[in-house]
Amino acid sequence: MDIYDFKNAFLIGFFMAFMIGPVFFMLIQTSILKGARAAIAFDLGVILGDVSFILIAYYGSRSLLEKIKDDPRLFFIGGLVLIVYGIITYLDKQNKKDALASAKVPEVSLKNNYVKLFFKGFFLNFINVGVLAFWLGTVLVIGPTLKMNQSAIFSYFGVIILGYFITDVCKILLAKQLKTKMTPLVIYRVKRIMGILLIVFGVLLMLKGFIPNNKLEQLMN
Repeated sequence: MDIYDFKNAFLIGFFMAFMIGPVFFMLIQTSILKGARAAIAFDLGVILGDVSFILIAYYGSRSLLEKIKDDPRLFFIGGLVLIVYGIITYLDKQNKKDALASAKVPEVSLKNNYVKLFFKGFFLNFINVGVLAFWLGTVLVIGPTLKMNQSAIFSYFGVIILGYFITDVCKILLAKQLKTKMTPLVIYRVKRIMGILLIVFGVLLMLKGFIPNNKLEQLMN
């Protein structure tokens, strides 16, 4: 993996960590109420959910990728998935109160049960079909650009997960400050910004099928 791919993968992970939703608020809530270790246990469960979705998206679409890996329409499909996901994120009017309510799960005893927190994170993430759609769109685009090299693909997604986890650890350490600053207005603005970014990424992925890689990289740098 070259530095360009590494940078792109890490940035994807960074931006993913700021997708506002039940997982975002549950992570901050867990950090404040139960401590950093408990929040990390919860976050590792979330990451396992993402890894599961990546594997489902990759192996579920592998035959399709092999057949049309050099077809520009593949980039169009992947970009379209990201654009649709971005539009949904942009138009989502769920406020902080609703997000916190949807993130609530049965409390464990005062003594932290890290195994239960781990599985809470996993299931809370795994039931979100939108996350699967995101990973599917990403796999459909990234696979052909990496020549369908399984090692390169998993390395790329590994860096995405690494960027996601590092950013989440920072969120955990800054949880109290984040909670006070995440007003409904801020959440509304962050969602709109993330929606716009996803739409832009989707458009760029569509263009990738029609513009030579070296020219597109020059435009994006």
